[in-house]
Amino acid sequence: MTHQTTDTANSEGPRLASVRGISVSYDDRGAGCPVLFVHGHPLDHSMWEPQVRALAGRGYRTIAPDLRGYGRSTVVPGVTSLDTLARDLAALLDHLGLDVVNVVGLSMGGQVALELYRLFPDRVDSLALVATNPLPETEEGRTRRAAIAARLRTEGMRGYTDDMLVGMMTAENVRDLPGVADHVRAMMYAAPAEGAAAAQLGRAGRPDHTLLLKHISAPTLLVVGQHDGFTPPGGAELMHVRVADSVVEIIEGAGHLPNLERPRRFNEVLRRFLEQARTRPRPRHH
Repeated sequence: MTHQTTDTANSEGPRLASVRGISVSYDDRGAGCPVLFVHGHPLDHSMWEPQVRALAGRGYRTIAPDLRGYGRSTVVPGVTSLDTLARDLAALLDHLGLDVVNVVGLSMGGQVALELYRLFPDRVDSLALVATNPLPETEEGRTRRAAIAARLRTEGMRGYTDDMLVGMMTAENVRDLPGVADHVRAMMYAAPAEGAAAAQLGRAGRPDHTLLLKHISAPTLLVVGQHDGFTPPGGAELMHVRVADSVVEIIEGAGHLPNLERPRRFNEVLRRFLEQARTRPRPRHH
């Protein structure tokens, strides 16, 4: 059964939780079935605003934190591993008194969600992995991430953002959805360069989550944008083969950020999945 909570978060706007020696900024809205949203790089919790608005107050409690090093959360220099980010989230759940949640993660956030499941499988009622690559980093990829981290520390976020905006979104969506493009650009510009660099270095050493996939018993939604160049649709299909209780949704007309590029369709898919997951008991780990 999905953990139900009676704690209602009425006031909007970020809150701060002191966990594991840092401050984690988070948005907490609605009441009912708890859903934890994990943002991607180099974004923040506000990337989930269309989903929070669709779910909060409609039987769901939405928790959307800024990961360590991003948004208003504490920046810790050095290397930030996926393990560290996942343990931060578990500590936030402890702070909120939540034992079990539904987890939605995009890109790096999906990798953090997988790590959260690896470490704390009993705390994850369902998984929605959006634009997520479970493979370990290649040698070429490690070199590239180290170069990105060095660039961010030297130059800051602006040049990197300008180079990456088309890619995060399709060129057509950058042109046709200027409000969305402005939001994505603003999140990327505002990301703390040191926090983003530390996470890049952490992801360079990320574990091979493909080995975990066959052990996932939680209902799992695999979502990818039709035109995602970073995590193409074929990757979701490969994950689907390995995760027993999984479904794949390819969002037409979207790139790497389908929740922002096609929010109406994404919200339909996510809400249907969450409603179905709530009614399905699953075996618990011991």
